[in-house]
Amino acid sequence: MIAALGTPEHFTRWADERLSAARAALAELLAAGGARTFENTLGPYERLARELDDASAVGSLLSEVHPDPALREAAEGAVRSASELATELSLHRGLYDAIAAVDVGDVGDVSDASGLEPDARRLVERTLRDFRRAGVDRDEPTRARLEELARREVALGQDFDRNLREDVRSVRLDPAQLDGLPADYIAAHPPGDDGKVTITTDYPDAVPLRTYAKDGAARLALQRQSLDRGWPANDRVFRELLETRREKATLLGHRDYADYVTADKMIGSGTQVREFVERIATLSEARARRDVALLLERKQRDEPGATTVGGYESAYYEELLKRERCALDSTEVRRYFPFARVRDGLLAVTGRLFGLEYRTVPEVATWHDEVTVHDVVRTSDGAPVGRIYLDLHPRDGKYKHAAQFTVRSGTGSERLPEGALVTNFSRGLLEHDEVVTLFHEFGHLLHHLLGGGQRFVRFSGVATEWDFVEAPSQLLEEWAWDAQTLASFARHDETGAAIPADLVARMRAADELGKGAFARTQMFYASLALRYHQHPAPLELDTTAIVVEEQERLAPFPYLDGTHFQAGFGHLNGYSAMYYTYMWSLVIAKDLFSAFEQSGLHDTTTAHRYRDLVLARGGVRDAADLVADFLGRPYDFDAFRRWLDR
Repeated sequence: MIAALGTPEHFTRWADERLSAARAALAELLAAGGARTFENTLGPYERLARELDDASAVGSLLSEVHPDPALREAAEGAVRSASELATELSLHRGLYDAIAAVDVGDVGDVSDASGLEPDARRLVERTLRDFRRAGVDRDEPTRARLEELARREVALGQDFDRNLREDVRSVRLDPAQLDGLPADYIAAHPPGDDGKVTITTDYPDAVPLRTYAKDGAARLALQRQSLDRGWPANDRVFRELLETRREKATLLGHRDYADYVTADKMIGSGTQVREFVERIATLSEARARRDVALLLERKQRDEPGATTVGGYESAYYEELLKRERCALDSTEVRRYFPFARVRDGLLAVTGRLFGLEYRTVPEVATWHDEVTVHDVVRTSDGAPVGRIYLDLHPRDGKYKHAAQFTVRSGTGSERLPEGALVTNFSRGLLEHDEVVTLFHEFGHLLHHLLGGGQRFVRFSGVATEWDFVEAPSQLLEEWAWDAQTLASFARHDETGAAIPADLVARMRAADELGKGAFARTQMFYASLALRYHQHPAPLELDTTAIVVEEQERLAPFPYLDGTHFQAGFGHLNGYSAMYYTYMWSLVIAKDLFSAFEQSGLHDTTTAHRYRDLVLARGGVRDAADLVADFLGRPYDFDAFRRWLDR
């Protein structure tokens, strides 16, 4: 698929060819005469979907990672064109009528007189539902307005992401203000001609400084810059994006966008999101208060008159508590996590667990020379599974967070899935939190690959309900906390000694310190996203005032005066009102993990059952059914509650 690389003109030509092929498949479908069948309707529709998916997926990836601004711009254009065609198709009454005319027969577990198997019937049913959600059954003026709004939403979303991606800020500090930071960090940040050190808001710079720097003024200065990324440009963009979404939702008969976007998710409605947020907030409130009280008590030993702990100092004082209460020094922990060993260890661990082998593919064209390429095969028979691209270090113009991107959606052996993992990790030593993040994001990549054996793109890979997609990734994080797993690859960068089991035990104990504060922070983010998307007049909205209100109500740490967190909250574009999904998925992930707690984390029988019953089935069944198939019962809150109270 990365044959699309080259000049901006080359890429644009490739993307245009995909969209032309999609339109040709549409024309073939519409021209078919006689009864509507799999061959003359669903077959061309699937070819259409594949071409459209390819153009959108590769365009989305390259717009975020390619080092050439001109090609990033061309990729953004391809995404817009693909989105416009997708919107046109979603409102195409003739296409809807053609698919609706396919005889799906009686719903059952085997093919019937209609000739359609369960996945084909599910394709028809879900496609028709999506058509109706898009507004295909509305009158012509309404459909035209919905199409216009869809184009506007894509353009505004791209503006929001671009403003955030390109707004890297920094602070200039005296070298003495790096006191407390690891020696390799200090060595990597030499003073400039003016004697000052530059620290950026990129993760490899910002996270260690907030965690280890003794100088509170330095931490505060960097936090201010981090919280103002995307401001003020994204304020206008975001309010217009909210207004666009609001109008779309109301045209489609929904009370607000939150209700619209959750109607086809596991949770069902914005009201249910609010109930879930408040439930988690209540469950975690007492634990969060204890967490903050511990931090404040520790801060008061440095500042006897202190009455609050700010978000800019929470990581620092939490680190001190880890050292004093758990005998844990994170600067020493990171010595066991050289980047290359972590990357190779992750591949080895997941390979053993899920029966996979990763074969490095040399001399493959990629978008950057630091990207590595690996073909994935089954160890049982050598059968190919797919291909992955690992783009793991920061650079100018690159996506600033961590995510899995689709390169190609798989549809069985004739079209293998391809995916990219995009992160911003140091090339040297990693914090253990970064190791956890790497396992998490790789969980998405595995889901994409292992779920890529479906017949239809619609159900390929991470194609379950949106509020389930984080659960497999959150589950894989558990192995990053397991002493046996870590000992298999975590080696001291100087001595080569494996990480001791007692150190991992102390790491786990230290992780318990901020559990309640973490849950409340997540609910602050979820409630913020929900409120924005329920507001009746977004263009008049004071977005900062909402941050202040929700942070005071739910967050464990106070609002930092004069900052604008919302402008840099990237999930407000991609996730819209659905930030709740991280915690919703965590509830399910903890329940899934209960099966491994019983059998052992390295029991391949359980791992293969999970692989085959959940990951490998993509979206061919509802998420709740996949979980029930694996657990032997519906999921519940019990495992999550035990984890929170532990």
